[in-house]
Amino acid sequence: MGGTVVEGVQVGWDRIRESFSLDPAIAYLNHGARGAVPIAVQRAQQRVRDEGETNPIRYFRDLPDRIAHTRRYIATFLGADPAGAALVGNTTIGAAIVLQSLGLRSGDEVLMTDHRYGAIAFTAERECRRTGATVRTVGVPLDADDDEVTATVTQALRPGRTRLLIVDQISSPTARLFPVEKIVAAAREREVPVLVDAAHVPGMLPVSVDSIGADFWVGNLHKWAYAPRGTALLSVAPPWRERIDPLAISWQQHSGYPARVEWQGTLDYSPWLATPTGLFFLRTLGAERVRAHNADLAAYGQRVVGAALGLTPEELPDPGSPEVAMRILPLPAGIATTFEAAEDLPRLIEQELAAVVGVMSWSGRGWLRLCGQVYNRRDEYDRLAEQLPDFLRRLR
Repeated sequence: MGGTVVEGVQVGWDRIRESFSLDPAIAYLNHGARGAVPIAVQRAQQRVRDEGETNPIRYFRDLPDRIAHTRRYIATFLGADPAGAALVGNTTIGAAIVLQSLGLRSGDEVLMTDHRYGAIAFTAERECRRTGATVRTVGVPLDADDDEVTATVTQALRPGRTRLLIVDQISSPTARLFPVEKIVAAAREREVPVLVDAAHVPGMLPVSVDSIGADFWVGNLHKWAYAPRGTALLSVAPPWRERIDPLAISWQQHSGYPARVEWQGTLDYSPWLATPTGLFFLRTLGAERVRAHNADLAAYGQRVVGAALGLTPEELPDPGSPEVAMRILPLPAGIATTFEAAEDLPRLIEQELAAVVGVMSWSGRGWLRLCGQVYNRRDEYDRLAEQLPDFLRRLR
């Protein structure tokens, strides 16, 4: 097999699935949910853990400098100012840090779209309950174009009252790319701060965080950038940096941002320190090639499964860009229309069809979400297309 050796693992496009620990009996078509960590990155993380056990005192003493170095590397990869970046556990944690640093009060509101991620909504609701502020949701039609999306969100802003707009760059339940640059520019004119939830962006899309111009941007690297789980980058614009406080205080509290956000005592920092190996894995395969492959495969899966369910091409939601490596399609009426039903259905599909897929309940309907990743093959989507219609008929 051609390629480069990373942590003792041969990395290349031939037999690429062998670079992962995935069960070969399962078609893993939902990379966007939890990612999948390459074996080379698993080994890098374990090496960091092993190192920490040889001398824990020295290991933790040296960690702040190593974290800072890793932060600069990751921020540069994402086009973010390293001085405004902080490593956090995931996007939801980053959003919680931002929300509790705003100083919300009674009469304030946080605005979100109905495409938002559930845990982010729960986080905003909790902070608003604590402070007396409110959460308001604006509906955005699934088939709206970029100008319509921008206009809908902009018209919902209430300058002076809307203290934060939270908008997805790529939405989790609907796999839609939002025109965040346009939305941020419109919000800035109205002096409304914006938090961009970019959980799915790092690794899936080329990105320059600073060019977006958001007050806050946070994205996971453990979904599409091959990092170990528990790795995300929070980027904060200069006016806000000294106002950002961690969720829990540590000995780095007086060091200022970002160290006071990153340092959480005896937290396991090995995912962060192994992330450069994940980015090297991506670059070894060729980032542009990986992105094109994944997006094309997700589009193929949407087409063949959609056709098997009797959907026309016009009934398949447009993700807003051909670069998006996740696609959704509507399930038959009455299936997975509630959160509980959408939680149960993937388990049944895995048990009976040997496929891992995403199922979402959004806007009163159930939706199937398919992802594309380097370890996937077209025949996995073909097999799902052959089996899924009869499986769904039996459910009804």
